[in-house]
Amino acid sequence: MEIGIYSFGERTVDPETGQLLSPAERIRRLLEEIALADEVGLDVFGVGEHHRPDYVVSAPAVVLAAAAARTRRIRLTSAVTVLSSDDPVRVFQQFATLDLISGGRAEIMVGRGSFIESFPLFGYDLEDYDALFEEKLDLLLQIRAAERVTWSGRFRPPLRDQGVYPRPIQDPLPIWVAVGGTPASFVRTGVLGLPLMLAIIGGRPRNFLPLVDLYREAARQAGHTPKLGIASHGFLAPTRQEAMTLAVPAFLAQMNRIGRERGWRPLTPDYFEFSRGREGADFIGSPEEVAEKILYQHERFGHERFLLQLTVGTLPHRAVLRAIELLGTRVAPVVRAEVARRASTAVPGTVGR
Repeated sequence: MEIGIYSFGERTVDPETGQLLSPAERIRRLLEEIALADEVGLDVFGVGEHHRPDYVVSAPAVVLAAAAARTRRIRLTSAVTVLSSDDPVRVFQQFATLDLISGGRAEIMVGRGSFIESFPLFGYDLEDYDALFEEKLDLLLQIRAAERVTWSGRFRPPLRDQGVYPRPIQDPLPIWVAVGGTPASFVRTGVLGLPLMLAIIGGRPRNFLPLVDLYREAARQAGHTPKLGIASHGFLAPTRQEAMTLAVPAFLAQMNRIGRERGWRPLTPDYFEFSRGREGADFIGSPEEVAEKILYQHERFGHERFLLQLTVGTLPHRAVLRAIELLGTRVAPVVRAEVARRASTAVPGTVGR
C-alpha cells in the first residue's frame, strides 16, 4: 500500500502566535512538510486547489514544482485539480512539465471540487457542473493518449490536429479521479479505467462499500484493473491524548467554519470520540492506533493508497512535522509489511472486507 499526505495549504490563525499566517509563511511551511515526507519515506504528497483567502494554493502545479526541486522519490500530485473550471490543455502542460522537473513523479488528481469559487472566477455556470467535468475529462484523456488532438465540445474552442507539448516522462501520465458519494461517478470512473480516490471525511466509512463495489465491477466489466485510494482527516502524536489535544480544536474550528457556510450541524468535541474510533472516519491517535485503523479499513476496502490530511486547521508547525515523521517511520512500515503479508496469503481474486 502507498501511504501519503495531502494538504490544502490552509491559512488560519497560528495557535502558537495567535496571528494569521502570511501566505509566504504558509507556503514555506508546506514545502518543508513535503520535503520531510520525502525524507521519511512516504510515497505520495498531494496539494489541493482552492480560490479562497483561507487557503494559499490556487496553482498546485507551481507548488509541486518547487517541491520537486527539494525531493528525490516522493510522488507529487494535485489533490485535487478542479478540472471543471480549468483548461485541460493547460492542466496537461503544467503536469507534464512537473513530470519533467521531478524525473517522472507527477500525477494529476481531477475532481469537480467541493468549493465553487473557481466557477464564477473563470466564467463558468454552476448549472453546467456535471457537463463541464465530463467534457473536460474526455479532452484531458485524449491529450494524454495522443500528441496531436482533434476534438470539439461545448465549453472550449475546438482542436484540429494540434499538438500539445511538452510530453511527460511517464506514458501514460497518471490521472486519478476524486469522488464523493455519487454512484454515477463511481461507475464512470470504473468504465474509463482510471484510479479512484475516495474522500471519507465524516460518517461511517463502511457506508461507502457498495459504491466501491460499483466502481470495481464497472472497471472489470470494461476490461480494466481497478485501483482505489482513500483520503481522510487525521493527526498523529506519541500518545492518543496528545494527538486529540492538538488536533481536535483545530479540526473543530475549521470544519465548523466551513459548516456554517454550508448549513451543516455544528460538530462538538464528542464527535471525535466516535470518529477516531474503529468505525469512524478520522485517524487521530498514536502511531500504533493509526496503523491499526488503516489496516482495519484495508480489510474492508482492499485499497492500494491511503492519504491523510494532517492540517485540517492550522496546528503548531513542529507538531505537524513530528506527525509526518511518525507517519513515515512508525506507521507506514507496519502497514506495508502487514498488507504484503495479507497479499501473500490471499485467495486470488478476492478483495478485503
